[in-house]
Amino acid sequence: MDRTDITELATQLPCRRADPDLWFAESPDRLERAKQLCAHCPIRSGCLDAALDRAEPWGVWGGEIFDQGVVIARKRSRGRPRKNAVAPTPAVVCA
Repeated sequence: MDRTDITELATQLPCRRADPDLWFAESPDRLERAKQLCAHCPIRSGCLDAALDRAEPWGVWGGEIFDQGVVIARKRSRGRPRKNAVAPTPAVVCA
């Protein structure tokens, strides 16, 4: 692969064609979208390896989410998690 081929490939990569902010979004939904775009990228594994080598602090790299330098499965929404909104139903006892 010569330099022209690499330049042409680079223009076709999902991270070069979509909004760059998508890969560094706060929204879990937008980060999941970035991961989806990475799924079929031809340099996905190399991108992930390079991000791990550089100890990237955050963003989507190689289809994985980095948060404070750690790969995480998914990003939670901001704020406290909701408590169980539905009260448990009482057990029915027959006499």
